[in-house]
Amino acid sequence: INRDAELELAVLALWSDLFRTGYLAWGMNLANPNPPFFHITDVGRRALERLSRDPGNPAGYRAHLASIATLNAVALSYLNEGLACFEAGLYKAAAVMLRGAAESMILEIRDSVVARLQATGVQAPKALQDWRVKTVNDALHKTLSSRLAQMPHELQVEFQSFWPTFTQQIRATRNDAGHPLSVDPVAPDVVHASFLAFPEMARTASRLLAWIPAYL
Repeated sequence: INRDAELELAVLALWSDLFRTGYLAWGMNLANPNPPFFHITDVGRRALERLSRDPGNPAGYRAHLASIATLNAVALSYLNEGLACFEAGLYKAAAVMLRGAAESMILEIRDSVVARLQATGVQAPKALQDWRVKTVNDALHKTLSSRLAQMPHELQVEFQSFWPTFTQQIRATRNDAGHPLSVDPVAPDVVHASFLAFPEMARTASRLLAWIPAYL
């Protein structure tokens, strides 16, 4: 800060906000209840737990993701490269890599659906074999939506809530990054949001992959 008055005020304001919003509280124990002693509250600890899952902390992000979902080798390789790009501030590249991970999972689910339909003597929709991932994705959504009543309730809710992440937020961010119409086609916050949404999408995909072979 080097005695910059404006920066000093900014730091003091942020420090005060940590107490105002409940992340920190004054006192260390009943014998030392006042400043300069302070402690992290339960709200603060929960915030730190979320921070450990942030894509800016790749190790914590991967650990959280591994605890709720299983990615195939291709999806994992794209995700790891996307995290490396995000950490380095290469947001356009990060968006493209994250979409690659999502598309790999879409194709994995497609393969599982086709195998299950064939095993039960049902003709798979032709669109599922299309080379365009969007076409495959739309066909998957239609096929799985027609079987919603057969899904466990929790999986129904997850599918309806998180499947659009495949087709909308992550895809749109990747498309913006992949079409160089400006120097900054995607904002860092938008790419960040895609990474935060990805684990829930991956968990839904993992549960679908566990359900499809036996129940579709």
